[in-house]
Amino acid sequence: MSVSYKNIGLANTNDMFRRAFAGRYAVPAYNFNNMEQLQAIITACAESRSPVILQISSGARKYANQTLLRYMAEGAVRMAREMEKAKGADQAIPITLHLDHGDTFELAKSCIENGFSSVMIDGSHLPYEENIALTRQVVEYARPLGVSVEGELGRLAGIEDDVKAEQSSYTQPEQVVDFVRRSTVDSLAISIGTSHGAYKFKPEQCTRDARGILVPPPLRFDILAEVEKQIPGFPIVLHGASSVIQDAVATINKYGGKMKDAIGVPEDQLRQAARSAVCKINIDTDGRMVMTATIRQVFAEQPGEFDPRKYLGPARTALIEMYKRKNREVLGSAGRYGQEF
Repeated sequence: MSVSYKNIGLANTNDMFRRAFAGRYAVPAYNFNNMEQLQAIITACAESRSPVILQISSGARKYANQTLLRYMAEGAVRMAREMEKAKGADQAIPITLHLDHGDTFELAKSCIENGFSSVMIDGSHLPYEENIALTRQVVEYARPLGVSVEGELGRLAGIEDDVKAEQSSYTQPEQVVDFVRRSTVDSLAISIGTSHGAYKFKPEQCTRDARGILVPPPLRFDILAEVEKQIPGFPIVLHGASSVIQDAVATINKYGGKMKDAIGVPEDQLRQAARSAVCKINIDTDGRMVMTATIRQVFAEQPGEFDPRKYLGPARTALIEMYKRKNREVLGSAGRYGQEF
């Protein structure tokens, strides 16, 4: 039996992106795979007063079970509202449940029928005309139900969950007008140099600082500027935008991990992007890294510990602080909702 996202208390991204564009910030789109990650995202965004997009990949959906996931989303909304009531907040933050990198019409349709308020249909692996056709098919099903749709033009390299691509291809600005017009999407993910996973750049692409840590090349802001010029006011999305926090990398490696030369997108570049037409920034790897680093440290320092709450709890706390800092310092979304105009 299908359920509307409206009955769960979720929101689509249309008004969210309109406000973000006006306020010159980006809405955080945080991926989650388990209860602790979801608790951390909701807590951080409720406390920092930031709108939020809860992202689920097809792999995470299979892992969680689609029925359980629906009720996790409903619980997340209720948790946020309880926190807001306790704090005396005068406005509820909007929460979106979003399919990340859906690759078939059937998957997008199933998510919509199970309460998702937004879906991404990623046809970037297809020839251009097929990408448009697939994206348009999803839009035509989703729009009458009030569900927002994100498309992708250009392709990101890297590996993260079910997303795998050996080579990237930058978005061609001259195609965006035609793609947006014919697909009728609500937002567009573009490729300007970000990539999926914890190894976003190869060592030969980078320089090294005094500590020997890789310094990646800058993002292609020239492409972003030209895209903005072609489709002014249209919401742009950045995927693969984790900064791969170096403190987390160091902790993982200190306590038995092997993540040599893991590197992400510098946060100052993400802040610059958030001040432009980029209304949504996707962050997955940073959550994985912080959680893994904390759990590794607990296991190393308390080798006799076996209660999951004793290592997942500290990981959740670390995630809350990381997400709050991202909202404040990187995305600019903290405390901004309702004050954009």
